[in-house]
Amino acid sequence: MMKSIFYGSLFMLFALNSTEALAQKTENQQIFFDQSGFYPALDKSVLLTGAVPGGSFELIALPGRQSVYTGSLSEQKSTGYSGIKTRIADFSSFQQPGTYLIRIPGIGESSAFPIGDDVHQDLAGAALKGFYYQRASSALDKNYAGKWYRASGHPDTAVQIHPSAVSKNRQANSRINVAGGWYDAGDYNKYIVNSGISTATLLSAYEDFPEYFLSLKATLPNAKNKVPDILTEAIYNLRWMLKMQDPADGGVYNKCTNLDFDAMVMPEQALATRYVVAKGTAATLNMAAVAAQASRILKNFPEQYPGLADSCRSAAALAWNWAVKNPNLAYDQDLMNRTFDLKVNTGGYGDKDFEDEWIWASAELLASTAEQKYFDAFFARLNAPVNLPSWSYVGILGYYSLIRCQHKLPEAYKNITSILKKKVVSIADRYLQARKTGAYGTVMGSALSDFIWGSNSVAMNQGVLLINAYLFTQNKDYLNAALGNLDYVLGRNPTGYSFVTGIGTKSPMNPHHRPSSADGINDPVPGLLVGGPNSEKQDGLTYGSAEPELSYLDDVASYASNEIAINWNAPLVYLVNALECMQKKVNENLHE
Repeated sequence: MMKSIFYGSLFMLFALNSTEALAQKTENQQIFFDQSGFYPALDKSVLLTGAVPGGSFELIALPGRQSVYTGSLSEQKSTGYSGIKTRIADFSSFQQPGTYLIRIPGIGESSAFPIGDDVHQDLAGAALKGFYYQRASSALDKNYAGKWYRASGHPDTAVQIHPSAVSKNRQANSRINVAGGWYDAGDYNKYIVNSGISTATLLSAYEDFPEYFLSLKATLPNAKNKVPDILTEAIYNLRWMLKMQDPADGGVYNKCTNLDFDAMVMPEQALATRYVVAKGTAATLNMAAVAAQASRILKNFPEQYPGLADSCRSAAALAWNWAVKNPNLAYDQDLMNRTFDLKVNTGGYGDKDFEDEWIWASAELLASTAEQKYFDAFFARLNAPVNLPSWSYVGILGYYSLIRCQHKLPEAYKNITSILKKKVVSIADRYLQARKTGAYGTVMGSALSDFIWGSNSVAMNQGVLLINAYLFTQNKDYLNAALGNLDYVLGRNPTGYSFVTGIGTKSPMNPHHRPSSADGINDPVPGLLVGGPNSEKQDGLTYGSAEPELSYLDDVASYASNEIAINWNAPLVYLVNALECMQKKVNENLHE
């Protein structure tokens, strides 16, 4: 079943008359594009797959059906890793706001789309609101959650200490309060390692675009006066992270979890015993990084959050000191289960390489404190490899922070940021080349390796990196490449799906997400980015195609391609809001 959500401002500006709307109900199975629309001053193109007999296309204005632009299709390309053939219809030079469709001789017409400012505004708010729907230990009020309101589940006020987490002051089966935080994904457990990158990405979005976020409203409870909603939501999870630190020594537990995954039930029906499990170096350095970043942001909100900035700074230092004493303590769930009778079978997030966590934590502490020991720790790892961020690789997050905070650094440290910028730009330039030569005309999908578990987060994190490169270079090519990846997840891909629930004319209806499955409501919880095509198909289901970029299944059982996760939604929040913010400035420059 297809789903279409129209919000007031876009509907008033771009709605078709009833005759045109009726005519556009059928999706053309060869023409794919961003179902939210296009910005006037940035790149605009649609993807064609399969055989295309002609070489031209037309842009048709609605409702009058007047041809307003004619262009040539790109040459046919193939991916090199699949049998799919593609062509691109690019109309970036056309900049007049309105409602349009693409007509291609021998293929037919696309459905309608808008060109205009703020075309992704609905997504910008919905993606952030997605985190509210993931709140643990909290009822979702109808005034905020709409028809997806629900009772509170997992109070987590008396969580047991697992034998792996025993310390001098906290013995097995003693209980601690770790209420709050976000459910990690489609399941109901809470993991520090995945919370780290997710919370940091929201905090980074605010740090990069503070004035913009003052006006973005996701309508959240617990909001404070003059605190942007993105900070309200990030702080909800931050407070949980702080509770996961042992105050006696500074170490941080890996997760709050059941022994096994809950059934597909609502949170209040999931009553299994909860545990905090095993401290580790990765979890503790995640805490150090996030708390350090939060401390420098929250010092600007002393009235709304009295003492929280200081608490975060203290927690970050305490975590750092624990990690220095325990520099290589991996979370090994298999070993733990061989050691203790209480077997834990939920997500491991095991990570045995901590160089990236040291880079990230030292960078955030350096940006927030300017202390020499953190500079020394960061500088010692300056030649470490740099990769796209994921839960298991977070080093480049530290690069982003030091670059954005360079004006606050002491003179002795500032020169280092020129090296970091070169590294970021080198990756961004590779992305530009891949976009230029790839069959899809986007950075995403230029390589088979993109189609992994959570492939849509690959697309989003590529976009975030490109935005960071744009911020310090002002090279518009990076901005357009970032937008291309947002276009990809919103429908400019050969599945034809907008991969965000509730956004677009064809979006997932059956995500692997317990509340969406169990709440009895036809529409899933909105604003959630599903994982996307995954060539490995670990769930063992039968997919409709063997092609990597078509290895997606809108089925609640498809955890390999259709689960949601906070670390996938976070870069979506960053990217869409960055683009909403910056397209306004580009458009203003266009009309000066």
